[in-house]
Order: sequence, then C-alpha cells, then structure tokens
Amino acid sequence: MRILADTWAYLSDPASWTGSGGMLALLLEQLLLSVTALALAALIGLPVALALGHLGRGGFLAINVSNIGRAVPTFALLALLVTADWPGTASLGPYGRAGLATLIALTLFALPPIITNAYVAVREVPGDVVEAARGMGMTGWQLFARAELPLALPLVLSGLRLALVQVWATATIAALVAGPGLGRVITDGFAANDYGKGIAGAVVVAIVALGLEVFAALVQRLATPHRRAVRRGTASAHAPRVESPAGEPGR
Repeated sequence: MRILADTWAYLSDPASWTGSGGMLALLLEQLLLSVTALALAALIGLPVALALGHLGRGGFLAINVSNIGRAVPTFALLALLVTADWPGTASLGPYGRAGLATLIALTLFALPPIITNAYVAVREVPGDVVEAARGMGMTGWQLFARAELPLALPLVLSGLRLALVQVWATATIAALVAGPGLGRVITDGFAANDYGKGIAGAVVVAIVALGLEVFAALVQRLATPHRRAVRRGTASAHAPRVESPAGEPGR
C-alpha cells in the first residue's frame, strides 16, 4: 500500500509533470519517437508488401526476412546501434541523445506486423473478385486500386494499429541507452529505490497505450465504412423473421 500511495503522490504532484525533464515533456518525446518510427516503417514496408501481395511473388521471402526482427531482441539491437560508430549516440533534434539509434531500432521492430498484415490482406482477396475485375478489362493498377486495396484495407490498418501499440510500449527501453521518453522515469525511479516514481512512469505508459489502442480502433472503424455496411447487411439477411399470426397484417 505504501508503494501505491507513493505512486499517487508522484502522479498528483504538479512538479512531476513540468519542466524539461517532467513527465509531460518525456511523454511528448516518446509519442513523437513512436509516431515517427511507425511512419518510417509504413513508408518502407507498405509499398513492398502491397506490391508483393498484388504480384503474388516474393511474399514468403519478405515475410520471413521481416520476421527475423521478431527473433532479435530490440534492446540488443539498440545496444549495438548505440555502440557503433554510426549512428552512435549523436543527438537528433527533438529525439535527443541516442535518438537516431532508437528510431532505427523501433522502425525495424515495427516492420514485421506491417509487412505481414499487408501482404496477407492482399493475398486473401477472394479469387472470384479478382477474376471478375480482370473480366471487366481492368488493368493491373486498376485491379489493385479499385478491388484489392479497398478489400485489404481493414487488415492493413490492423497491422498499423498493432505496430503502433507495440512501438509505444517498447520505446521505453530507449532510457537504457540515455534515449528519450518515459522510460527515464521508470529507470530513474527503480535505480534510486523510489518505486513509487518507477511505477508512476509505468502507469502512464500503460494508460497512453490504452488511449492509442482506442484511437487507432476508431480510425480503423472510420476508414472502413463499407465493412460495417457489409456486416449490417449480413446481419439483416440472417436475422430471424417474425411470422405474423394468421389474420393479422405482417409488420
């Protein structure tokens, strides 16, 4: 109970949130780092995965190469990048010291779910839809833009949503190499035996992760209105019909 009281005392103290080393500034640093890493991973992974899915070639190799990242601990990769001559520990504007190394490590960490989901999403487009589009005389680009991509969009967005939450939670390890983010609150707290401070940082990370998950789910829902329409249509088609009693008009 003492730890919980210390955690609440740290969270409720305005001094914990203000200043250059306050939790608000560190939260914004980690958010900027996570969103940048996700954007870079999407710029690299989505075109490759969607093209391979459309062509139906090289997907096995691409997915397995990207999945190698799952087998390499992100902290080990980050440690290697920080100790290397390049990128090393040089500062990178708002990303701070070791910011570039952290950005590279998180970008590589975000690639597997993005590439896997995008490739599988395009490959799982029903074959009769593809054949119908080709039968209508669509070119390869028209087939991709008008048929494959709209149908694959929910799963593609699901991969981005998964990558966003994973990157946010993993970005706390940047503090272990003097990088930016809320991980500093956690590591500083436990290093100084101030467990209330360390747990306070972890609580903020968890709450923001839940907020990002909800935000990404809303974006995914708004970006795929046709899927909801299909679900409503399916539900209506399968809804039990109410039989009117004999002699009464049907409703």
